[in-house]
Amino acid sequence: MATRISSDDFETQVLLSETPVLTEFYSDSCIPCKRMSPLLSQIESQYGDSLKVVKVNINFDADLAKEYGVLSVPTVVFFDKGEEVERLNGLQPKDSLTEIIDTLV
Repeated sequence: MATRISSDDFETQVLLSETPVLTEFYSDSCIPCKRMSPLLSQIESQYGDSLKVVKVNINFDADLAKEYGVLSVPTVVFFDKGEEVERLNGLQPKDSLTEIIDTLV
């Protein structure tokens, strides 16, 4: 299961990560976000240690969401070596996610 992180550990978990990071900005009340959870779990299992999967709750970390220009949820932001490299908005099929991940790992 994806690790929930906050603005307190975002830098350590995402920006300083040695491996690429899939970061989902989500809300507990968001139905598409709930549908993304099983996909993220599958991706986390599939890629193992070559990809980190984390989640940021925009209700608790609104400043972080604002800093990264998150206007809707779910928003998936891919980071590599501390830099944003790709972004997808809305519920995504697994293929869309893995296509990007395969270019990073």
